[in-house]
Amino acid sequence: MNNNKMYKGMRKLVWNLKRLQHVRCASSMLKNYDFQTYVAVNEPMNTYGPDTKERQQLQETLDRWKNKTADIPIVIGDEEFRTNDVRYQVMPFDHQKKIAKFYYATPEIVQKAIDSSMKARKQWERTPLEKRAEVFMTAAEMISKQYRMDVMAATMLGQGKNIWEAEIDAAAELIDFLRFNCQYAKDMTAYQPLSPEQTITNSAVYRGCEGFWAAITPFNFTAIGGHLCSAPAMMGNVCLWKPSDTAMLSNYTVYKIYREAGLPPGVINFIPADGPVFGDVITKSPHLAGINFTGSVRTFKTLWKLVSQNLDNYVSYPKLIGECGGKNFHFVHKSADITSVVVGTIRSAFEFGGQKCSACSRMYIPQSMWPEVKQKLVDIHKDIKVGSALDNKVLLSAVIDDKAFKRIKSYIDNAKNSSNLSVVAGGNCDDSQGYFVEPTILETKDPQDVIMQEEIFGPVLTVYPYPDDEYLKYAEVASKTSPFALTGALFVKDPKAREELVDTFKDLAGNFYINDKSTGSVVGQQPFGGARMSGTNDKAGGPHYLMKFVSVQCVKETKAPLTKWVLPSMQ
Repeated sequence: MNNNKMYKGMRKLVWNLKRLQHVRCASSMLKNYDFQTYVAVNEPMNTYGPDTKERQQLQETLDRWKNKTADIPIVIGDEEFRTNDVRYQVMPFDHQKKIAKFYYATPEIVQKAIDSSMKARKQWERTPLEKRAEVFMTAAEMISKQYRMDVMAATMLGQGKNIWEAEIDAAAELIDFLRFNCQYAKDMTAYQPLSPEQTITNSAVYRGCEGFWAAITPFNFTAIGGHLCSAPAMMGNVCLWKPSDTAMLSNYTVYKIYREAGLPPGVINFIPADGPVFGDVITKSPHLAGINFTGSVRTFKTLWKLVSQNLDNYVSYPKLIGECGGKNFHFVHKSADITSVVVGTIRSAFEFGGQKCSACSRMYIPQSMWPEVKQKLVDIHKDIKVGSALDNKVLLSAVIDDKAFKRIKSYIDNAKNSSNLSVVAGGNCDDSQGYFVEPTILETKDPQDVIMQEEIFGPVLTVYPYPDDEYLKYAEVASKTSPFALTGALFVKDPKAREELVDTFKDLAGNFYINDKSTGSVVGQQPFGGARMSGTNDKAGGPHYLMKFVSVQCVKETKAPLTKWVLPSMQ
């Protein structure tokens, strides 16, 4: 054995021993876990106040991580691959600092990952659901306890989230996805068909899909990355996980936790890759079972077209799940509570830097209310601090990368030069150190201006003041202005107007809020997804989502043989 092989062998041995140690530690936390009676609850959230233990632990983890560049390989089974196509993930709020070095997979490597998954499929699909669920329950405990600060630090440094946003996303929401999916899997598979005759037994077998799933995940939520690959695996599927280039560090951290929690090699393969290369290889494979996708409409449509072009090659029809963003609205009636409107709109539009597919991007408000609401929005805007995600006083940090910066800035520049639009607050952009876009409030004279139609995915809010008594007319305008139908919020106290507006907006939002902001869905409480061009509305975080990942087989077993061929009507 040469030195290189010996080194790799020793490294693998050390990794496996570490993995075993963590699995035993986490599994001990599950000693009271009973799959058959398990009922999920939402993960409690830490406050990270100035003198709390969790603030100190997080700061120590950030200090340990922020000056390092992690080396992230392609992982197929138990093998690591590194190609000559080297890429880097940088801190969005300090883009001279590289936090991760990673490698793009070649088409041959993507195909190797498919082959590896297909080899792992049979044993994993035949693993009892209870055992599969135990892997992800163990992972949830590991994230909740010993790895909480690691996934948070990776998310803050790589995706520019502040402490509270990272706690919501990388800790609480990801843990919730894993735990609730265990309960949903149990509940869903409990259904069995009727067997009305003693000599007949009818049953349903919840099989994993024949083939492999591809999870193509976004930058903006670590939880979405960890969920889109783990949900198919929970139901007995194998999966190729293509993470976003700008969420590489956090996603790889989650992937390693899954493996340490006991996920067998090949069940989920970690494949950083160029999007078109990855999409081309997976859609040409006859074994493609489905694509679990969150990202842009353009990319999802491209994938759908590639699948349709290859329909004659597939073993079975691939399933497609897509969540593609929105042009989310706040619609205000003259009876609304002004403080609720102001605070809810600030938080919905500017938390997470507006890089949240549910973020409020357009608001319709009565003309009589607008002067007061505008002043209150401006007053709060003056106190909003933009800067490093490591600054505890910062509400929003930098946007994710140079492409996002240029796109968002172009909308703001166009607004400054438009006769229909005026800048109420903000509008400044600076990418000299980080990709910083000041939270921006615009006012429009045209409710159907392009800025009211297109998704910007940044901290830009456009407001249209409408004649007070024409709320139904402009509710109709709002419902027909944008091709999206993800989230929306209605602020109203008047019962009659409430009834009318709820009916008007019925098809405009997959997640609808009344007297609350358009963001903040919680796993198990508000299952999330939208229709129209917002996606396939499969409702992640709810009990129906996992049905996409099973191929149900219905079995009828007859214990008494047929003895007559004559029909009753022939007597």
